[in-house]
Amino acid sequence: MKNASLITRIARKTLEIEAEALRRLTESIGDPFVACVNLISHSKGRLVVTGIGKTALVAKKIVATLNSTGSASLFLHAADAIHGDIGMVQPDDILLCISKSGETAEIKMLALLARQSGNPIIAMVTRPDCSLANMADHVLLTPLEREAGPNDLAPTTSTTLQMAMGDALAMSLLSLRGFKAEDFARFHPGGSLGKQLYLRVCDLYPANEKPAVGPQAGIREVLLEMTSKRLGATAVVETGSRKLRGIITDGDLRRMLSAHQDVSDFKAQDIMTASPITVHKDTLAIRALDLLRTRNISQLVVIDEVGDYEGFLHLHDLVREGLV
Repeated sequence: MKNASLITRIARKTLEIEAEALRRLTESIGDPFVACVNLISHSKGRLVVTGIGKTALVAKKIVATLNSTGSASLFLHAADAIHGDIGMVQPDDILLCISKSGETAEIKMLALLARQSGNPIIAMVTRPDCSLANMADHVLLTPLEREAGPNDLAPTTSTTLQMAMGDALAMSLLSLRGFKAEDFARFHPGGSLGKQLYLRVCDLYPANEKPAVGPQAGIREVLLEMTSKRLGATAVVETGSRKLRGIITDGDLRRMLSAHQDVSDFKAQDIMTASPITVHKDTLAIRALDLLRTRNISQLVVIDEVGDYEGFLHLHDLVREGLV
């Protein structure tokens, strides 16, 4: 392949430079970081994150992460802010200004306006002696030795550090606020990720047929029930109730037919699997999928609080919802 050696060497060097910078960033986490997290955690307002150029893109990502993990935040482009959008900043809001140099004119002007309004300012900068750091109430340092690209020009390592610092803030705030999987599901209802966190068995099985026969049902009745309900199985329940006795699958029928010439006298209770694998109707669907995979089966009998038969959950139900 053309230039394979050169490409590989450049890519590895880029990652090595950024990995080393992240290691140094880890070592820099201390009291100033803790103070920023506590300030944001106790705030009655939002965290307004601002930047310009590449740092504006970083700011947008940090805002998205914070909002999705329960910390109210807002993106404000520094250039737009000084042309009217600073009106978005409310009295209780905190301003997080991201700047590599800490000398960007628009961000310095925005910080000055925020100070005049009494909003606390957090500066995320690479040097502690820059103008923005001197204007801020708190400073988050992202110490930078060099960018990963040639001539130390294109923002690479610096934006990696800024994104990582934003993640560290978000995860620290998440932990302090006791943010749980249920909360995450509330903010992420769409897609397979959201479904893993909120979709339950009871949301799926009612759409299926509910095959059931009594213990004394003959083979013909069992076959007709399984065929008409098209689930490849039927539950065996006590006559006149929903008390589960067992399950009969198409595999059980095949094994019976292979082992016996005359099956005319067989009853459901003779071929059923007693104490079948079941799942409670309020179980998360993703947990039911784990059970299907572990047991290498394609359907589960759904039961209620007292163990009565409710229906069937089939692997196809989970496939249809995008969980597989």
